[in-house]
Amino acid sequence: MATARTNEDTRKSPARKSAKQEMDAIQLLKADHREVEGWFEEFEKTRADGKKEKLAHKICTALTVHTQIEEEIFYPAFLEATGEEDMSDEAYVEHDGAKKLIAEIEAGTPESDKWEAKVTVLSEMIEHHVHEEEMRDGMFAKARKSGMDLEELGARMVARKKELMKNAGKL
Repeated sequence: MATARTNEDTRKSPARKSAKQEMDAIQLLKADHREVEGWFEEFEKTRADGKKEKLAHKICTALTVHTQIEEEIFYPAFLEATGEEDMSDEAYVEHDGAKKLIAEIEAGTPESDKWEAKVTVLSEMIEHHVHEEEMRDGMFAKARKSGMDLEELGARMVARKKELMKNAGKL
């Protein structure tokens, strides 16, 4: 029963933070994960090509920004605090694979060859990546145990995310 509550808390609490309360880095990243998961679910259910294309663009933009703030801010701080080179290297390699699919999805349309399959595979890749970051002995658990200043990192990541989203024309 405690696990169900914890999962629900991680889904809901970041979105409910007031403007005065900043999300720590892990709360921010988990909130991003839940948002994109919702869009992937919506993508799977819709049949309209126009809606699929809009959702795919939202997903790609969100993931591009998310990977950039992880790579610029979170991953270097994680590596410095934990020395977990293998875990860090794997995260970067997973990002590289996702970036390649994102570029192909963004360059295509629902009518393009294998376009929908690429979105589906991206969803599966992200699901795997998220699971590894969020699992009991994953990157987020190790970050919490390391004593990283997650509040300060979160503030930096929020500011960078806003800047990147503004540059992407989303704010």
